[in-house]
Amino acid sequence: MSLLRPLLNQYLRLTEKPHLRRAASPEVLRRSFETKARLFFHAPWSMQLTWDRLADAEALWATPRRQPSDLTILYFHGGGYVFGSPRTHGAMLAALARHAGAQAVLPRYPLAPEHPFPAALHHARAAYDACRARDGALVIGGDSAGGGLALSLLATLLADGAPLPCAVFALSPLTDLTFSGASIRDNAQSEVELPVERVDDMANMYLGGAARDDPRASPLFADFTGAPPVWITAGDTELLVDDSRRMAARLQGQGVDTTYVEERDLPHVWPIFQNTLPEARATLSALATWIRAQTGARAPTR
Repeated sequence: MSLLRPLLNQYLRLTEKPHLRRAASPEVLRRSFETKARLFFHAPWSMQLTWDRLADAEALWATPRRQPSDLTILYFHGGGYVFGSPRTHGAMLAALARHAGAQAVLPRYPLAPEHPFPAALHHARAAYDACRARDGALVIGGDSAGGGLALSLLATLLADGAPLPCAVFALSPLTDLTFSGASIRDNAQSEVELPVERVDDMANMYLGGAARDDPRASPLFADFTGAPPVWITAGDTELLVDDSRRMAARLQGQGVDTTYVEERDLPHVWPIFQNTLPEARATLSALATWIRAQTGARAPTR
């Protein structure tokens, strides 16, 4: 583990966790996250970030400047379904795409409470269908709530008998809105970023009265028989680590080729800190290698 890991954990514990606990509204969280992303998260020079339309909504594309790719990563950002945006996660996805020799697209999906469940899932399906209409291989992924959304989308595709992506990945995914995992209690103190006091607020804003165990909202309860390979990672001190552990076990129990990587004492969605944290860069590199293995994509030239 790097020397930066404990420093980052302490910074998050002293700043981000209290901020998330005190934030008065989703708007406060949205403005704060966007501002911090502009200051701290930067995409590799070799990747170009541009805005375009996808499924009748804004989307941020990260494309290689010098080596075009026919592999697309469709990615759904985290933020508890109430904040976050393509801007907050674009730099991380550009770094992942560079390692994978791919292009990435981050749709601006509708957020709660203005657009409660299942609006995000409906838009995710529209974005997926739009990407499928393009040539080339397609991988879907996401982090935190976006990781849950990617898995919910996969379950929906399977239920509909629709064409499937080559692979799916999730970083610290939120998969169980009933919050029945033991880590929601056991890791309340060790978690350096997410305050346990706010999880019910987030779930209520997103669900808008829908059942918490609806498989379209809590993919832990969905059927994934026949799914393509899935890669999941989480940190052992995270509030939601049991969402990942149980999700991986469920997938494996249903015969899905599943890779689960659990890291020690890393913060929620640590790859977003790829500009400063060596462990973040290592995780993105390992994930990119896995993506290339599932799709047959070539490693990018340097």
